[in-house]
Amino acid sequence: MDELFEQEEKPEHAKKRPLAARVRPRTLDDVVGQEHLLGPGKLLRRAIEADRLGSLILYGPPGCGKTTLAEVIARVTRRKFVRTSGVLENVAGLRAHLEAARNRRATSGVETILFIDEIHRFNKAQQDVLLPYVEDGAVILVGATTHNPFFFINSPLTSRSQIFQLEALAPEHVRRLLDRALETDEALRALPARAEPEALDHLAKVCEGDARRALNALEIAALTSPKGPDGTVLVTRDAAADSIQKKAVVYDHDEDGHYDTISAFIKSVRGSDPNAALYWLAKMLYAGEDPRFVARRLVILASEDIGNADPRGLTVATSALEAVDFVGMPEARIVLAQATTYLATAPKSNASYMGIEAAMDDVKNDRVLPVPRPLRSTGSKKAAKEFGHTGYQYAHSFEGHFVDQEYAPTSKIYYEPTEQGYEETIKRRIEHWNEQRKKARRGKKPE
Repeated sequence: MDELFEQEEKPEHAKKRPLAARVRPRTLDDVVGQEHLLGPGKLLRRAIEADRLGSLILYGPPGCGKTTLAEVIARVTRRKFVRTSGVLENVAGLRAHLEAARNRRATSGVETILFIDEIHRFNKAQQDVLLPYVEDGAVILVGATTHNPFFFINSPLTSRSQIFQLEALAPEHVRRLLDRALETDEALRALPARAEPEALDHLAKVCEGDARRALNALEIAALTSPKGPDGTVLVTRDAAADSIQKKAVVYDHDEDGHYDTISAFIKSVRGSDPNAALYWLAKMLYAGEDPRFVARRLVILASEDIGNADPRGLTVATSALEAVDFVGMPEARIVLAQATTYLATAPKSNASYMGIEAAMDDVKNDRVLPVPRPLRSTGSKKAAKEFGHTGYQYAHSFEGHFVDQEYAPTSKIYYEPTEQGYEETIKRRIEHWNEQRKKARRGKKPE
């Protein structure tokens, strides 16, 4: 079977590979995690076992098993496995792989899986080279990417491929891989190495679902820890922490990690959960997000989700934006925390937002209503009389600073205040004015 894998390493060279590469699963049953794709009866597992695969794009975060799954697919389906990368390959090299696969199928009947890591790094011309070979089945393409394929891979290529999203591994999955590595890897067994349960738990937790990072940290810890009196190497909790260093936060500044986190932050504030909001805020700031970006989003939220239920929310948010720009990091985190907790605990209303959306929709899709003549710009008295722009009633000249007159030729209600916060007062005020209008139209004197 190994002869189907391109550039198969000699045993002495294989031992020098990183631990994550040495303990990579070789069968579907060895794969840990991704039960939504590889569990019993799931589509991808059925397709692999039945050898009914077309081209695939595997989308997921680093260290979740994209390369592993591609190699397992090749072994299970007994296809030639050729690996390349969107970082290293040019058009000429890519075409050479594709022509070799076509000739291999024609001369020996052996089909090829072409695995392209970081396929999103190919430009349009490189991606277009793949199309005819994918279309006629010269290769089974398995592309791996950490970027959303619908944004970074040509639609002709995505339409010819099945896209499967892999998830970051859970801590319990990573822990199983660490235990397996200690039990099965020849180099670790030769030391011999063992680990404190707390050390493995720490690696599994802080690796952020990246199994490669956890395994390689375990190897560093094992190789750099001294042997004990019994001749074994014990990986302690402190050694594990030193080996994995600073906790890595999965947060790509212009891709899914960025948008998913800011989405969780805004939805937590909207949902009145200050604790969750502070957590997502901390993640963004820890990962180096621009604090002004966060502040701008809070300004939008203050009007969209709080509005007149607490008009001070917009003041707090705009003040935070100004203060963040003035003081900078790291102190800006304090300003953002104050604004976040204020807005998260403020009464909520989207009545103003829904009102302008409904009005914008009417202006866009229906006949634009004329401005009532009394409300039009008067200019000179002569012009007002000439064009009929007369009859405006100045509200301040009336009792209660209110007068019933037509301000728009429609009875449609766009703003419906809630009973949240200050909007309860606004609602009562509008109800009072509506009652005054009814009395005026019945010929009664408004109160």
